[in-house]
Amino acid sequence: MAVFPQQFADLEPFADWAVQTEKARYAKRFTSTMEELQAFYDAAFPRLDDAKAYLEKVSLDDISEEDKHLTWLFCALCTVSFPVEVWRQPKVPDSGPSSIDAVREPAV
Repeated sequence: MAVFPQQFADLEPFADWAVQTEKARYAKRFTSTMEELQAFYDAAFPRLDDAKAYLEKVSLDDISEEDKHLTWLFCALCTVSFPVEVWRQPKVPDSGPSSIDAVREPAV
């Protein structure tokens, strides 16, 4: 069964990145290797404009499970962008045991 809309089938190998909460996305990032982060980033980043255009047409009132998963996937892309582009490691440099806890999650 497909996790994403058909036009994003190429991203199916990264379906495990489509997690609903920010806390879960950070946990996924922290437990992934840089090679895994880079592979996800390299596959998803070129599709960002396509996903944005697609999701802008989706109504939140009747959003499908596939569209929710696509949204969560690109939320995860935001979560891995700094580690890939700047830090070159999954955790924030020199941050010790700090963490971020979302008080409220997005609606989808």
